[in-house]
Amino acid sequence: MSTLAIEGMQWGDEGKGKITDYFASKAEIVVRSQGGNNAGHSIEHSGVRYALRLLPSGILNENVINVLADGMVINPFCLLEEMENMKNRGVKFHLILSKRAVLLLPYHIELDKARENALGDKKIGTTKNGIGPCYEDKAARLSIRVGDLLEPSYLRERLETVLPIKNLQLKAFGGQEMDLEELYASLLKVREQVKDYIVDTTRFLLDAIKEDKKVLFEGAQGAMLCLTYGTFPYVTSSSPLVTAIPNNTGLPLNSVQTVLGIMKAYTTRVGEGPFPSEIDGDIAKKIRDEGHEYGTVTKRPRRVGWLDIPQLKYVCEISGIHHVALMLLDVLRVVDEISICTEYRLDGKKIDYMPSTVSELEKVKPVFITLPSWKEDISKVRKFEDLPLNCQNYIQKIEELLGVDIDIISVSPDKEATIIRKELF
Repeated sequence: MSTLAIEGMQWGDEGKGKITDYFASKAEIVVRSQGGNNAGHSIEHSGVRYALRLLPSGILNENVINVLADGMVINPFCLLEEMENMKNRGVKFHLILSKRAVLLLPYHIELDKARENALGDKKIGTTKNGIGPCYEDKAARLSIRVGDLLEPSYLRERLETVLPIKNLQLKAFGGQEMDLEELYASLLKVREQVKDYIVDTTRFLLDAIKEDKKVLFEGAQGAMLCLTYGTFPYVTSSSPLVTAIPNNTGLPLNSVQTVLGIMKAYTTRVGEGPFPSEIDGDIAKKIRDEGHEYGTVTKRPRRVGWLDIPQLKYVCEISGIHHVALMLLDVLRVVDEISICTEYRLDGKKIDYMPSTVSELEKVKPVFITLPSWKEDISKVRKFEDLPLNCQNYIQKIEELLGVDIDIISVSPDKEATIIRKELF
């Protein structure tokens, strides 16, 4: 297949960075199409650990063209810092930015912080990186786009239109108002550093598809954070679903040929919102510490839970996932037993759907089965049949319950520590 899309099947942090890095070595183009620097990837590449925020995971492969596509919100100051960090570490890369992508500016960050503080106990639990206010401006046609940097006079005109409105909002929430001249001057400096990277990425990708280039669409965040189909309102401000890729890149629906879902061998989520299979106490702490379950960007400890089959089935249905990569399997050796949520019960009755409202999801009672774990170190295993029997049984039980083949199994953070049961790309 010439195109492959990767989607996180849970609430993000599933290990997409490693799998994207693995497939990027086989790709010619890697595309990120939504979200912003709220979505960090941790990648261990050639024994070195990298924490990426805006840059696609293909950035570590110098022969790959990395695309920040139309649906993204790009903090230009964060991007420049990340690019400089890569250069300082000796990473050579090829990057292009969409003219249609939206600039995330300092007033978006200030608004995000001020509004979360104003919500108090009712806060959404955002990363406070300004993502929500930036996407709101896009819907309100108040955005300043990456392509505007190429036209300084128009850039100033847009700032003169937008900034008074933003300052009124900041004042209302007790935030710090912005000075137009300072912001304009800082963006002119940004312009000089990024102008050579800015292109019409839609045209570039359309041509690449026609030429049958190998294109990898990387996933950011996770399906349950989708603005429409996630646990609203405790979601992000865009759609991480593969079904959103065409709208976020300008490509036709048939451009995505293969969809690979990425899931952890357990479940985590960051921030507020319902989490049916959540656990706490010593077992949660063991898993959290062994799996380094702390935010790549925020360093926040992630909430931990057992694998949730009803939630995963829902994502498979709405995304068309037919191949799965199982990540962080090695972490579960630190516990004696592993539970799996096999069904939800609501008001004492089994339900075969994912509740569409938070209030209903908060009421569901998870039903669990328990399997024995294993104590062996599996990080050197490269064949399924060489895994400990209890480990094999756990994987097979997931496949049986989910009804989808697990074709890739990760046994440690290193890219090579991967069991490939079926070649997809």
